[in-house]
Amino acid sequence: MLAFVPLVRREKTLDQVLSGRSDANIRFDDLRALLLAFGFSERIRGSHHMFVKNGIEEQINLQRDGAKAKSYQVRQVRAAFLQYDLSES
Repeated sequence: MLAFVPLVRREKTLDQVLSGRSDANIRFDDLRALLLAFGFSERIRGSHHMFVKNGIEEQINLQRDGAKAKSYQVRQVRAAFLQYDLSES
């Protein structure tokens, strides 16, 4: 079930992801909610949360690292957002 995440938190998470200042300090639930808000579909298999979206060739895979997202996966999300210009969707 998708938990309600305030718009302000999504904007803050988007800013953190795009800035690259705190890749190791982004909450998994916030990053997941951001991807869902941008129209990605989620499929869960074990500890892997896989996200796909029409028009995006890459599949984004997230795993928890405690309450945080793994920093290399945050970098992959940033690369996809920049490559496909998703920051304003």
